[in-house]
Amino acid sequence: MENLNAILAPGMFVRHPAYAEWGVGQVQSNIAGRITVNFPNEGKVVIDGTRIALEPVFDA
Repeated sequence: MENLNAILAPGMFVRHPAYAEWGVGQVQSNIAGRITVNFPNEGKVVIDGTRIALEPVFDA
């Protein structure tokens, strides 16, 4: 999981695999496996990248 999340950079768009209702979020930061994402329907969320593999979105 960590390797896929390692490519996430600020400005990229992602989905949380368990919370589709949060919508497509924008990565704010990715520091030491802690990924901060701003989701339109949930707000700012800090995700442990070692436990959750976020899904990159390229058509947002």
